[in-house]
Amino acid sequence: MKVFFVFAAIAALSLASAVGLTDSQKAEAKQRAKACVKQEGITKEQAIALRSGNFADSDPKVKCFANCFLEQSGLVANGQIKPDVVLAKLGPIAGEANVKEVQAKCDSTKGADKCDTSYLLYKCYYENHAQF
Repeated sequence: MKVFFVFAAIAALSLASAVGLTDSQKAEAKQRAKACVKQEGITKEQAIALRSGNFADSDPKVKCFANCFLEQSGLVANGQIKPDVVLAKLGPIAGEANVKEVQAKCDSTKGADKCDTSYLLYKCYYENHAQF
C-alpha cells in the first residue's frame, strides 16, 4: 500500500505523510504537483480524482499531468519508466520485494504516447497496491 501512497503524490500529496516522507520531500512533491497542474491545465478536482483512483476521466491533460509529475520525480523519462530509480526511491519505503512484484506487473505497460504510458503506469501501480 505504501507504493500507492508514493505515487498518490501525483495529485494532492496529502497522503504523503503516511509513508514517512520528510517535510522537505513532501514540500518538493507538492511543488511538483502544483507546477504540473498549472502546466497541463487540469483542475484541482481532476488531480484529486486521479489521486483517489478515479480513472474515468480520460482527458489527455490528466494523462499529461501524470507524465509531468513522474518525469519531474525522476521515475519516468521520455515515456520510459526508470526501474532502477523506482526501486531506489520506493524500495526503502515499501520494501524491495514488494516494489519488484509491482514492477514485474506494471513496468512493461505502454500507451499510445508518453502521457498515456505514464497514466497507465500510475493506474497499474494504483491497482496493484492492495497487496502491500
